[in-house]
Amino acid sequence: MKAKNNRTLTLEEQEIDTLRARLITEDILQKEVQEDNIKRLSTIINKTINGDIIKILKYIPDNFADLIIIDPPYNLSKNFNGIKFNSRSNDSYEEYIDTWFPSVCKKLKANGSLYMCGDWKCTAALQQAIEKELTIMNRITWQREKGRGSKSNWKNSMEDIWFAVKNPNDYYFNVDAVMIKRKVLAPYKIDGQPKDWIEDKEGNFRLTHPSNFWDDISVPFWSMPENTIHPTQKSEKLYAKLILASSKESDIVFDPFLGSGTASVVAKKLNRKYCGIELNEEYCMLAEKRLEIANTDKTIQGYTDGVFWERNSLSSQKT
Repeated sequence: MKAKNNRTLTLEEQEIDTLRARLITEDILQKEVQEDNIKRLSTIINKTINGDIIKILKYIPDNFADLIIIDPPYNLSKNFNGIKFNSRSNDSYEEYIDTWFPSVCKKLKANGSLYMCGDWKCTAALQQAIEKELTIMNRITWQREKGRGSKSNWKNSMEDIWFAVKNPNDYYFNVDAVMIKRKVLAPYKIDGQPKDWIEDKEGNFRLTHPSNFWDDISVPFWSMPENTIHPTQKSEKLYAKLILASSKESDIVFDPFLGSGTASVVAKKLNRKYCGIELNEEYCMLAEKRLEIANTDKTIQGYTDGVFWERNSLSSQKT
C-alpha cells in the first residue's frame, strides 16, 4: 500500500494490454523500412518505440528531429528495472557512446539542437563525443538537490547538460520563452515605484533571463504526480526549459533514451511533436500512461503563466 501522499505513477494490471498495444516495436518498423520517409515518419511521430537503440536507429529517418534530448546511462552501475548497466573504464564508456551517438546525430535537422545529460564522472566523455559531431554552444549545470550525501566524499548534487548544434550560424533559440520569476528580497524603488520588479499577490518578484546554472529544479519524488519508478527520472520542469528554448510549436522532439517518458510528455504538453526509444517495456508503458494523462492535464510543476518559478516560491506549486 502506498502512503497517503505517495503519488508515484504505477501500472494497473487492467491497463497493461491497452498501453502495450500503443507501442511501436522493431517488427512494426521492419514492415515500413521499404516505404518512403513520409510513411516511416507517420509510424514514429507521437509514438513510443520499444526496442534497443542500436537496432531501432536504422529505421529512423535522418534529418527528422528539430531537437534531440539525450539522457544516456551514466558511467555508474545501475539497475533499470531488471536491465543492468555496469560502470566501466573511461575508455570503455567512450567506446559505448561511439556505438550510438554518431547515428543519433544523423537524425538531427541541419538547423537543429541537441542536449545531452551527464554527471561529473562521465561529462568529459560526453563532451569529447559531442565535439566530434557537433558544435558545443554551452554547458548547463543544474543543482540536483536529493539524497543524504556521503561521509567519505562530497555529496554529488550537480549534473551537466551539454548544449550543441549542427550549424552555429543557423539554429533556433528563444531565451524569452524561459524567463524566471525570482523573489526580490530587497526591493528598490525610484520615486516610490518599483525598479525592475513587480508586486503581486505572491510577493515581490523580478523577471530575469536564465544563466547556465539552474538552482530551481526539483528531482521527481514520491509526492509529485509526475514521479515514476524510474531510478534516474528527469523532471518535467527541467525538460520544459530545453524544449521551450530550442524548439517551436509543432517541431519534433526526439529522445533515444526515453526512460519513463519525460521528454515526450513535456513536448506534448507544450504542443510539440515527439518520438522516443526505450528498451524497457514497462517504462514504455509508463510513458504512454503519462502521455494519456497529458491529454487533459497540461500542467508542468514549477512553470506557470509562461514563466519558471524558483523552487518553493509559488504557493500552489511547491517545486
